[in-house]
Amino acid sequence: MARVRPGEAANPAPPTVQKVRLRFAKRGRLRFLSHRDVARSFERAVRRAGVPVAHSHGFSPHPRLSWIGAAPTGTASEAEYVEIGLTEPVDPDALARALDAALPDGLDVLAAAVAEGPALADRIEAGSWVVELPGVEPGALRSALAELLARDSVVVERVTPSGRRQIDVRAALVRADVRDPAQVDAAPSGGAPAMPPDRAGVCAILTAVVRQTTPAVRPDDVLGALDVVAGLRPPSPARATRTAQGLLDHRGDLADPLG
Repeated sequence: MARVRPGEAANPAPPTVQKVRLRFAKRGRLRFLSHRDVARSFERAVRRAGVPVAHSHGFSPHPRLSWIGAAPTGTASEAEYVEIGLTEPVDPDALARALDAALPDGLDVLAAAVAEGPALADRIEAGSWVVELPGVEPGALRSALAELLARDSVVVERVTPSGRRQIDVRAALVRADVRDPAQVDAAPSGGAPAMPPDRAGVCAILTAVVRQTTPAVRPDDVLGALDVVAGLRPPSPARATRTAQGLLDHRGDLADPLG
């Protein structure tokens, strides 16, 4: 085995000459994939599509895929982001089409752009969510949400691998509102089209813009805060979908990180 000279990398790989950022969706049953499962799916798709992906150096090289703000397991998303390092320039749209064809249905590539300017992590400071609450009256949700927004601080507890953490949900909540179910044309979670209220039963829909914090405030944390302030507990599991991520403007709207 050849000796590695000081200052040289073991098993050097071709350099990265271009980076492409992708926006993709996690829909339907694939919302139950963990982040690691999603990463494995993309690594397999990169190989199937013949993408000239760059690899890390060393004796166990890995494809250069960088992730930011992965949605929690069990939640759907229309705004997941990954950055891919490449060993030769490619057309972003062609790369998006090739990966979309190689990925399983439910992981859908929506947009692509050459990585320029600030790092992807510096382009995301908040996310917007739509949360369906079957069995909850919209009026009850409005009352509970008003109570939450009136507080300066609402702390919930989450069990993490490193122990119990106290999370201030109110501090991370930029804005929130209740949407009329009759105005929803399709289920935000990417499933079957939403049924009219008189056929599908009672279902309140919460929309929220949540600032990125450490640890991140999740939809179930917001529901926990509504329980703390108003005793609101949905009788059926909630369905959450992240609809956007980006930088906040002065109105509380989110700018597209690929823009």
